[in-house]
Amino acid sequence: MSQLNHNDLILFQGDSITDAGRSREQLSDMGKGYALMAAAQLAAQYPEIKLRFLNRGISGNRVKDLLSRWEKDCIELKPTWLSLMIGINDCWRRFDKNEPTSTEEFENGYRSLLTMTKKKTSAKIILCEPFALPHPEDRKKWREDLDPKIDAVRRLAREFGAYLVPFDGIFAQAACRVECDYWAGDGVHPSMAGHSLMAHHWLQCFKQAIKTQAS
Repeated sequence: MSQLNHNDLILFQGDSITDAGRSREQLSDMGKGYALMAAAQLAAQYPEIKLRFLNRGISGNRVKDLLSRWEKDCIELKPTWLSLMIGINDCWRRFDKNEPTSTEEFENGYRSLLTMTKKKTSAKIILCEPFALPHPEDRKKWREDLDPKIDAVRRLAREFGAYLVPFDGIFAQAACRVECDYWAGDGVHPSMAGHSLMAHHWLQCFKQAIKTQAS
């Protein structure tokens, strides 16, 4: 028996990868990416439960941006499940605008988000690794900044008893089958296939999580 209840709210939060072009005028719009794909499959699989879904990803966001809007865009929404993917812009801004975010600052800010969520909601939490593929060539340099941040997300998942979707490893594995730009043309923003890959693995994690909750 799955641990899902009538009108449960699943909230997707993050940056442009989660945003995926969602409408700001239609607050129920899920964008055009993995959040929409995952939500559509769950809605079809559990029609009698009438799950609710919201996407509050905002393109360009870093951890500090989430902190500034967390009360309004998470806490007040009272999610049953929170899916959070953040971190690639905390890395990217070091390389394109010389605005670095240290791993310590990233981890401390991320921990504040999770602490607030645990304190003020009863949401179950899914953390999604940020990722980058080695295409174009300059993305390879990013690993020195990104890898410690991915390790921080993993530590926080353990610390807060969250579920983890290891997207960085998933995309690395996928890139062994076909060239990187098939999955993400700039190494970061997924193609249609990339978003579908994300939705598939996110759903695997979510379904395992609800089984764990039910046991």
